[in-house]
Amino acid sequence: YWAALGGPVACVSKVELRVACKALLDRDTLNKSDPCVILMVQNQGQWTELDRTEVIKSNLHPVFAKVFTLDYYFEEAQKLRFEVYDIHGTHSIGTRDDDFLGGVECTLGQVHAEEISGNNGYVELFFCAKKLDDKDLFSKSDPFLEIYRINDDGTEQLVHRTEVIKNNLNPVWEPFKVSLISLCSCDEDRKLKCLVWDYDSRGKHDFIGEFYATFREMQKIGSGSKVTWDCMNPKYKLKKKNYKNSGVVILSDLKLHRVYSFLDYIMGGCQIHFTVAIDFTASNGDPRNSCSLHYINPYQPNEYLKALIAVGEICQDYDSDKRFSALGFGARIPPNYEVSIILFKIQGVVEAYQNCLPKIQLYGPTNVSPIISRIAKLSAGEETIKDASRYHILLILTDGVVTDMADTREAIVRASYQPLSIIIVGVGNADFTDMQILDGDDGVLRSPKGEPVLRDIVQFVPFRDFKTASPAALAKCVLAEVPNQVVEYYSHKAICPMPPVPSCDSPTSLANTPTESLPAVGPTA
Repeated sequence: YWAALGGPVACVSKVELRVACKALLDRDTLNKSDPCVILMVQNQGQWTELDRTEVIKSNLHPVFAKVFTLDYYFEEAQKLRFEVYDIHGTHSIGTRDDDFLGGVECTLGQVHAEEISGNNGYVELFFCAKKLDDKDLFSKSDPFLEIYRINDDGTEQLVHRTEVIKNNLNPVWEPFKVSLISLCSCDEDRKLKCLVWDYDSRGKHDFIGEFYATFREMQKIGSGSKVTWDCMNPKYKLKKKNYKNSGVVILSDLKLHRVYSFLDYIMGGCQIHFTVAIDFTASNGDPRNSCSLHYINPYQPNEYLKALIAVGEICQDYDSDKRFSALGFGARIPPNYEVSIILFKIQGVVEAYQNCLPKIQLYGPTNVSPIISRIAKLSAGEETIKDASRYHILLILTDGVVTDMADTREAIVRASYQPLSIIIVGVGNADFTDMQILDGDDGVLRSPKGEPVLRDIVQFVPFRDFKTASPAALAKCVLAEVPNQVVEYYSHKAICPMPPVPSCDSPTSLANTPTESLPAVGPTA
């Protein structure tokens, strides 16, 4: 993502952290400590919990299966704190009932982490086993499977630990998903060490057997066929003359999922349809007055025009016909208060905006929920096509907090299910604190009834933060989240990109559908 006040300042990568401990303090009398690690991050001087590992019973040298995922910023000293607790209860971790074993602070730059950005796939694996050795006297083994990746330096990295299947020598473990970079560093021939254990509640798990595999071997699974490995116990192999194995581990199914990028969808011909909605309420001031936010200065564009041009000029390159829907809200058009919908190219929208100001009466209220609902309804029509051919961006330019906040929240929750992103730019010097609620960056946006958005589709930015910045800086900031929002929508719908569109001299050849005329939204202009 790029966000700036004059240039690129943040390129975000995702990194994965895995945690292990050695020689922890033993706080228990009869058994060993039951450790859990809490990861804290520092934000504005305050430590807050990011995530926590599972609890590992009776183990002073735990290797945790939990993977921490966080953003990495090269230009920031990202402070981390790892706190280790000996857990005594099953409720909240880190309470006074639990023993604090110790903690350590560091920066993300000091940690050996794996970057997962750029990885374009993950795999879902289905494992089971048959005829495992019975390690228990009065019942059957309680098996679980661990998979380790063998690194270039010979070290072993835990990739996944399955759940425990109680009292079963023929376990069928739950399928699990793992990224290819985590599993094998995207190297199909990298060795994977797989261990099968009989679970012990005191942490003294009994070794059943092991086998080695590669991702290339796993992919040999075909329709109706399975991949099997002998689960071998090296000690038994040496001691027992007729030893065959300690059971068989079976890969019964493998599903390879590709994670598509924004460019995959764009190269496949996905069109980005852009709609702008402009605030024509009376709080903007009389357009004839130089203090008005709508005042047309012959020498310099006002804030509405600056925001419109900065964002529109980027979006037009992703729509083959470059025709935008332009509408306004909060204005009266004498004498019949009619609704006017305008379809023009970006420069046409600017001219239409300038030409309509002398002809309308700025009024109110600042209701944006009807606009969001109408564009969401329009974008909902794309669902019937069932391909990744069209996505919508709604740019709302307003000078104040919306007056229909509850209805707006409801409309956004409904719109989060559609191929739509919403950008809101606050123009002027009003207090936009309440508008930050719509952004969802500080928490999940919910409807008045408590229903959460399916995905975060709103980006709010006060224009005053970019007054002295270049137009490109504003465009980069407000459009930064759109690529991920596009990918999230189509991924949720399990819609793959269309095949790449061949190059052509005529830019209009990429058009998939004609531009629609928007229905009336009142009271709007």
